[in-house]
Amino acid sequence: MTVNDTYDVVIVGSGAAGLTAAITAKLHGLSAIVLEKAPVFGGTTAFSGGVAWIPGNPHFQDRPEAQGGTRVDRTAVHEYLRHEAGDKYDADVVDAYLDHGPEMLRFLESRTEVKFTASLYPDYHPEAPGGVQIGRSVTAAAYDGRRLGKAFRRLRPPLKTITFMGMMFNSSNDDLKHFFNATRSPVSAAYVARRLGVHLLHLARYGRGVQLTSGNALAARLAKSALDLGIEIVTDALVQELLARDGRIAGVVARIAGRRCEIGAARGVVLAAGGFARDPARTGALYPHLREGGEHFTPVPEGNTGDGIALGERAGGHMAQGLPNAAAWMPVSKVPFPGGAVAFPHLVDRYKPGFIMVNPAGRRFVNESRSYHDVGAAMIETCRGLGRTEAWLIADHRTVRKYGIGFVKPYPVPLGPHIRSGYLKRGRTLADLAAQIGVPAAALAEEVAAYNDGARRGEDRQFGRGSSGFNRYLGDAGHRPNPNVAPVEAAPFYALHIVMGDLGTFPGLVTDSRARVLDGQGAPIPGLYAAGNDAASIMGGAYPGAGITIGPAMTFGYVAGLALAGKLPATTAATAATATTTTASA
Repeated sequence: MTVNDTYDVVIVGSGAAGLTAAITAKLHGLSAIVLEKAPVFGGTTAFSGGVAWIPGNPHFQDRPEAQGGTRVDRTAVHEYLRHEAGDKYDADVVDAYLDHGPEMLRFLESRTEVKFTASLYPDYHPEAPGGVQIGRSVTAAAYDGRRLGKAFRRLRPPLKTITFMGMMFNSSNDDLKHFFNATRSPVSAAYVARRLGVHLLHLARYGRGVQLTSGNALAARLAKSALDLGIEIVTDALVQELLARDGRIAGVVARIAGRRCEIGAARGVVLAAGGFARDPARTGALYPHLREGGEHFTPVPEGNTGDGIALGERAGGHMAQGLPNAAAWMPVSKVPFPGGAVAFPHLVDRYKPGFIMVNPAGRRFVNESRSYHDVGAAMIETCRGLGRTEAWLIADHRTVRKYGIGFVKPYPVPLGPHIRSGYLKRGRTLADLAAQIGVPAAALAEEVAAYNDGARRGEDRQFGRGSSGFNRYLGDAGHRPNPNVAPVEAAPFYALHIVMGDLGTFPGLVTDSRARVLDGQGAPIPGLYAAGNDAASIMGGAYPGAGITIGPAMTFGYVAGLALAGKLPATTAATAATATTTTASA
């Protein structure tokens, strides 16, 4: 690449949104380049679960257990998102999403390396109006990273706290279940032995695992597809400003290899740089627990500092305002490593029977088997006014040895290193544990006793754990009578300190249903598009299901690619240049 190169499309960011936009534009005859400021590509997608929420997706279109075996019930999806998003719901944008989401999947799966598999995830609130128990989420298919060739070394590695010896798992398939059952099932033990053996060979040869799952597999598949099409993915490329010419965005200024480069964009620029979860100024203003002086510890990449949003604002765009949540909240624990603590996202353990969470007063405050976002919102609420947002995840010895807890693995992996590091607290009695974690002993004992009284019969009388299909999906199906509930009674007792993190931000640039960035008067800024977390969440600051970030990111990245190539139909109700509902409150 030379200093004054010109492409049809310049994409800022190399996650699912940006790579989908680039691939779509290229396959419709345009030249495209992807600029990524990090030394690795894949963005937040590479850390994610690789799940996309796409109602009407082809993997469930003809399955009898999903949507009655018929085409997606658009009325039900609208009803569900209206319930979830409240006054931020926008029917035109949802229509565009329903039109183009399944189309995007078919397009990528038929013409690129991108492949998904059916996921059994229920909606996060399946009992709500329009919610379903199965059929709207799909998961990226596993991938052999060696297919990237030399580019494999530039793929962002997975978050190391959610691997085992660098081995990746997918929580929505049987892989993780075999590891949980390895000490109880000969079949699972054999499976684990095979996986470990192959993985150790790969580590010796490549320095990392090559059998990629979840978001790492999705990022690899998208990158391989882009590279096969001749799309340059330039890393260590910081975009510093947008260039305007003749009333439209016509390129970017980037610093690449220490040089100032002007790169033209004959058709336009797509902002897909991942949102602002690492921007202290924006998070300090928008995260309620930070406004109160609390702690936030995000697992998202360090480069997510709001660069794309800032570029859009300087070009005349503006951020959505008034969303009920500024981010997809994620309860995390801080795992000590020699180079500093790393976040462990609590995606699996909370759902299993025998775990409870208590607030600083030693009281339960939520159904622990709700989604991470719901539990995070409950943490913020229960700690309001305390000056800190924290909780403790508590379990007894039997539960910890069976399921593990946080970064601590199940039996036979030893607990000692985690206790010595201070990550895991252990008490001979509940009173001993309470003293170690600084909660009132009497309150903790009373809370555990009240919980245990119902738990011995499989009941959660206070919060109804196990009453939702989503609760049960991530519980232990082999535990009766309730896959989410068991007593906390077998000493010693353990606790992990939980603080607030996130999986990405919701308020982004206000866009229309063609992915165009809008100015303060609601008019499109010619040549400027946004997708992913650089665009305002179409869910209105709600989190209704697994993959509600990646699904819209890829869909509107695809829409941006089509729009830039002139392949979108003329303006219709579903593609009107109307801002999302967030515009009205901006």
